[in-house]
Amino acid sequence: MNYLIIYGHPNPASFNHAIKETLVKTLKDKGKNVRLRDIYAMRFDPVLKADDFEMFLQERTPRDIEIEQEHVRWADVLVFVYPVWWAGMPAMIRGYIDRVFIKGFAYDYTPEGPVGLMKGKKVYIINTMGAPVTAYESSGVFKAMELLSDREVFGFCGLEVLGHKYFGSVPTVTDEDRKTMLVEVQSIAASWA
Repeated sequence: MNYLIIYGHPNPASFNHAIKETLVKTLKDKGKNVRLRDIYAMRFDPVLKADDFEMFLQERTPRDIEIEQEHVRWADVLVFVYPVWWAGMPAMIRGYIDRVFIKGFAYDYTPEGPVGLMKGKKVYIINTMGAPVTAYESSGVFKAMELLSDREVFGFCGLEVLGHKYFGSVPTVTDEDRKTMLVEVQSIAASWA
């Protein structure tokens, strides 16, 4: 199987970076094909522009978007790794989705309603956050995030959501706790293989 990791954190010393590295190593050790899109490191432009729309109207796609769509086409499983900021995805991840998961590629409209064009592909989301998991569970934030991202973004595009894992209190837990979290990441990735 082909795994595309879409990684969105600007700090190479972050725990998200450790999660990404753990995923890549675990999947490669299992003999899986892995591609990584580190959208900060590659300086992906997340801003959907008027020029993009002009090209879409002419049934053309800007080259930077085409490149990302080629990676998505190649993948059987997309794995998004990013922190939760302000109870949602970072602007870079949102911008990646806005520009890459466009009409005619990820979804379309028919007289019967919208149709996801990414059926047969799967997605797994891994998030870190500063707040404890219990705070977001009790406040309903997780339910809201999952409704918006898992169902209304990924599900809308036809992707099967394999799971959504949250790691809380990341800045304040011990190094041992972080190691335990990375073991869990290994287990998650190994379960896909």
